[in-house]
Amino acid sequence: MTRTRAASPVRPAIAPGSAPPDTAFRRWISSDPGADFPAALGRYHLYVSHACPWSHRAVIVRALKGLTSVVSLSAVEPIRDERGWAFGPEAGETSDPVNGFRYLSEAYRATDAAYSGRVSVPVLWDRETGQIVNNESSEIIQMFNSEFDAWGAASLDLYPSELRTEIDDVNELVYANVNRGVYRCGFARSQTAYDVAFEHLFATLDWLDSRLEDSRCLVGEEPTLADWRLYPTLIRFDAVYFGLFRCNERRILDYPNLQRYLRELHAVPGVAETFRLDETKRHYYLSQEDFSPVAIVPGGPVLDLEAAPEELAEP
Repeated sequence: MTRTRAASPVRPAIAPGSAPPDTAFRRWISSDPGADFPAALGRYHLYVSHACPWSHRAVIVRALKGLTSVVSLSAVEPIRDERGWAFGPEAGETSDPVNGFRYLSEAYRATDAAYSGRVSVPVLWDRETGQIVNNESSEIIQMFNSEFDAWGAASLDLYPSELRTEIDDVNELVYANVNRGVYRCGFARSQTAYDVAFEHLFATLDWLDSRLEDSRCLVGEEPTLADWRLYPTLIRFDAVYFGLFRCNERRILDYPNLQRYLRELHAVPGVAETFRLDETKRHYYLSQEDFSPVAIVPGGPVLDLEAAPEELAEP
């Protein structure tokens, strides 16, 4: 399949069949008086996978908003087998200090004994009532942005009211064509499905690269939730999606503005520490037998994520 890159891409259409999968638990933590799940110091716990881009966005916003001592965190092991996401047997970040669960599925069944749906990360857990509050990453990051400001970085607003319409518009496109688009390429079961996903993915990357030609961020002058929802996919792209998921028209390295943008976001204090390249590669290459039946993790690539001084200057 050969595509010709437009000089000034117009906003792409959203790929058909891009509706998000249902998430089961959608309750809301609020700083409002009388809330069912009131914001509180130390009450909530975040279960994540460091390999997962949906978890990654939650980990980033938790760090940027200064909530690492407000909302505790533990991570599942990067390799997922037929039993699902598992915690490590030894004490440490990959254990479950809150409930002693061995598998994340136990958190779902503790919340709903009849639950038989998808067990996904991230999961926001309420220690006080012993249940999942929310497992929708887009909502978790909104809660982190606004509801814990009594303890976190209240001056940082990643979802300012005056930009929300534009942020939501960009998020809708990026989610359908890029965040999910790489998976729709990788898990396509027909040539037609793959071709459609591939076309929408790279048309959107072209559009994003063009949008960033004269702008540091996707919306506004400073990074917002739109940027932190795109970053986890971009930083995994060259290492995983380009080869393993057949998203191989161009690397992010080949896009001048997206590469500069990725480096600048990576250089934001506290962000680089949230990315685990080794765990990411181990997850994708050792958990997806359809793609990597011989279970070999590649040695590369080297990700050039150091931002040059001129890249950090005002555009």
